[in-house]
Amino acid sequence: MKKLFMVLAVLGFITISAQNVVAQRVTESGQRAYDTEQTGEEPVHQQLKTKFIEGGPEIMGVLLILLIFGLALSIERIIYLSLATGNSKKLLSKVEEVLASDGVEAAMDVCRNTRGPVASIFYQGLSRMDQGIEVVEKAVVSYGAVQMSQLEKGLSWIQLFISAAPMVGFLGTVLGMVIAFDDIARAGDISPNIIAVGMKVVLITTIAGLIVAIILQFLYNYIVSKIDSIVVDMEDASISMIDILVKSKK
Repeated sequence: MKKLFMVLAVLGFITISAQNVVAQRVTESGQRAYDTEQTGEEPVHQQLKTKFIEGGPEIMGVLLILLIFGLALSIERIIYLSLATGNSKKLLSKVEEVLASDGVEAAMDVCRNTRGPVASIFYQGLSRMDQGIEVVEKAVVSYGAVQMSQLEKGLSWIQLFISAAPMVGFLGTVLGMVIAFDDIARAGDISPNIIAVGMKVVLITTIAGLIVAIILQFLYNYIVSKIDSIVVDMEDASISMIDILVKSKK
């Protein structure tokens, strides 16, 4: 996970540097004018580069980093939750069958070889079966809380990126407005053209910040709903397992 973050950070900084290089080359060579003459309008990727440059590489670079890290965390959580999702009913049925025929050790082997939080909880409960049902229940509850924390790992960072993106965008807007007013002061006249150009540029960062926040918010809501589904499944499976162990003791 740490290596993934390091790679993404390097990619983010490389992307920002590349964007600055693109800005210089577009200015020096007039490539944008050439594309416009050839196609009648700018390509989409060229428009995005232009807006990125107009918004300011500093603020837009920070927003790009927030988006990259937010997407990395979201994708990692989605993959982890997908792997954690399993057929708890099938596992419960298999554990009950093996427990009745081959004993606790065999049932623990089944849980050990099965992926997911439900199997881990079953394993912890079965490993304490000789200590009594009350101890098993406490172990299931405690380890269930541990598994919930594992499922929710990284969500606070995604929330931070969702909150930070619009604020960074607004910061870029405010800084851009200060620059626009400086241009008006230097011109010595309130020209509609100066105001229009300045306002267009400063609002780009706000739009970019909102886009980043919206993308990450959709992913965050999907992750939360996935976690809720897994937690409900864990609770139902744990109750059923306790019932099976009670019957086995009898």
